[in-house]
Amino acid sequence: MTRSYYIFSNGRIKRQENTLYIENDKGEKKAIPVEDVNTIHLFGEVDLNTKLLNFLSQQNKTVHIYNYYGFYAGSFMPRDRNVSGELTVRQVEHYLNPEHRFFVAISFVEGAMFHIARNLREYSNTVDFRKQIETEQANASKSRTISELMGCEGRARDVYYQAFNAILKEDFIMEKREKRPPTNPINALISFGNSMIYSTVLSEIYHTQLNPTISYLHEPRERRYSLSLDIAEIFKPLIVDPIIFKLVNNNMVKLEDFEEDVNYCYLNEGGRKKFLKEFDQKLTTTIKHRKLKRNVSYRTLIRLECYKLIKHFLGDEIYVPFKAWW
Repeated sequence: MTRSYYIFSNGRIKRQENTLYIENDKGEKKAIPVEDVNTIHLFGEVDLNTKLLNFLSQQNKTVHIYNYYGFYAGSFMPRDRNVSGELTVRQVEHYLNPEHRFFVAISFVEGAMFHIARNLREYSNTVDFRKQIETEQANASKSRTISELMGCEGRARDVYYQAFNAILKEDFIMEKREKRPPTNPINALISFGNSMIYSTVLSEIYHTQLNPTISYLHEPRERRYSLSLDIAEIFKPLIVDPIIFKLVNNNMVKLEDFEEDVNYCYLNEGGRKKFLKEFDQKLTTTIKHRKLKRNVSYRTLIRLECYKLIKHFLGDEIYVPFKAWW
């Protein structure tokens, strides 16, 4: 099984035959057979040369790059080999047809709301929050435009994040969701986790024939892979949020794992490593798929969601968003 590699140290990555060598500033080397690599995530200042990039392209490996604060900055994506002109045309048709676009968009919201409610049911003191979210779910089903739908989804998420104060320990109280930049530890955890799920979804999209720039809930724009934002809506509450609850409530992350100032708060390197350890374990955790009758990992569930969208766009099967059954 391939795995993700998270590089925090400064240095360089070189290729020697079919092995990657990660060398830090102290000259220490670590060898990684390329066949073990799924994706490389670069958090440190790392030098790469064209020989290495050409090799990674040949091996169909993606590299995601993060800025100083740990947020997604960009990707090296190998030359697109999984192209399908027919699928791209169908994706565009579904975007341009308001009824078809709305169906896909509200499906993403439905999947997200299901997992949000599923999380809150684990905590008995969240009844009032669940009622407010159910109200917004009902409003979403009555909405007729993407703008109305986004409004319902945004209000439901605001309520959901308010419920974090009833779930998490006192040191991690959050008045409101703040992204640019996050200003307290819990906002920093959410932002970092969301950044990781976006890049993970993008990697899975890349291995299919889907065009990641054509989206339905989020508006397609220049210089962003907005379909990864759409699909991530379903998986943020399923993968990222339970990790946050676990890290905080079990004292696995503490306030010293954050770099904080008057106007910002970010996870430091130690905090990111703690989060990524849990994130990686979650992605490789397997469950028995009730339709496929075999064990699949959380990462595979994301890939399967891409395949379901492809079937929908091609007219083979109506898309139904993923909902955890366990």
